[in-house]
Amino acid sequence: QVQLVESGGGLVQAGGSLRLSCAASGRTFSSYAMGWFRQAPGKEREFVAAIRWSGGSTYYADSVKGRFTISRDNAKNTVYLQMNSLKPEDTAVYYCAADITPPPYGLGSNLYEYDYWGQGTRVTVSS
Repeated sequence: QVQLVESGGGLVQAGGSLRLSCAASGRTFSSYAMGWFRQAPGKEREFVAAIRWSGGSTYYADSVKGRFTISRDNAKNTVYLQMNSLKPEDTAVYYCAADITPPPYGLGSNLYEYDYWGQGTRVTVSS
């Protein structure tokens, strides 16, 4: 079992920044990949970014590329999502997820590829 706890959400004005954190515990291994997804009201959950624990390779959705940065601190078993230049359309509940069997090449962007999920943290961007 892997437990994931997100934090760092809140209310911010457009153009502002937030940093989300995801603390992982339980059976965590360096072979895992970690992802961030988000779900806006009335919409489906969508991929935001992903990173491998080992090596740190990353992958981003086009909608956040150049504005968001995913990173990890292996010693703290924590994954971060630095969000800059926030827009009202970034408003959503953000979820952290763990993929215990990531593909050998690349990183998954389909939510069904991820095995464990956090409870989510809400981000609201005002215009």
